[in-house]
Amino acid sequence: VLPTYEAPDDYTGAPVPLMQGKRGPVHINPRPAGLALDFLPKSGAGVQFSAGLNFRYRANRNGDVGDEVVQLASEVGRAFEVGPTVGVNIPGVMHAQDSLTINLDARWDVAGAHDGFVVVPSATYFTPLSRATALSLTVGAKFVDDNFADTYFSVDAANAFATGLPVFEASGGLKNLNSTLLLGLDLNGNFEDGGAAVFVAGGYTRFQEDAAASPFTSTRGSANQFVGAVGVGYTF
Repeated sequence: VLPTYEAPDDYTGAPVPLMQGKRGPVHINPRPAGLALDFLPKSGAGVQFSAGLNFRYRANRNGDVGDEVVQLASEVGRAFEVGPTVGVNIPGVMHAQDSLTINLDARWDVAGAHDGFVVVPSATYFTPLSRATALSLTVGAKFVDDNFADTYFSVDAANAFATGLPVFEASGGLKNLNSTLLLGLDLNGNFEDGGAAVFVAGGYTRFQEDAAASPFTSTRGSANQFVGAVGVGYTF
């Protein structure tokens, strides 16, 4: 996720972290393994609302699997999830240049992989540290239904026989809590005029409830998940 910066025509000096890209009147915002389309018009200042669609591609347990035991379990088809998204961006939370963004995404699998749905609330605090550097902290959660949980975290009799793991029936609920810290550096020293920038991000996810109790997690994996990334972005 690369939070590039775009200044609108009536830019007032406050950052607009929600706008990652724009095609006509539609704003395009990144999501993990997907994106969101925001169809609401934006004003130059004050509280901004967003509403539209969000999409995600999911290939969990499809193809190469890193664990030799989980690799023996039946594959899960590739999921393509789509649904509505709404959000609000509140500028000037602690000073004139920062903002707080709250999003709520809901998605249903339309590819027949898990035939379930997920609900993803999140909140992001964004602040520039200087004209050349910016920091964002995102915290969120993921809630899943029984179909999703059963597809990815249950161990049925056939998979128990193939893997040696105990039989486990997973139910929906809170799947995980997560946080991501991202630091951006504009290469010409000024985020306001666009151009190239580099980003460093680190994230932590903690599985909850049946997602953590599943033998796929508790025996062959870990409820604690870490991720790091380095990226490059360019603002036109």
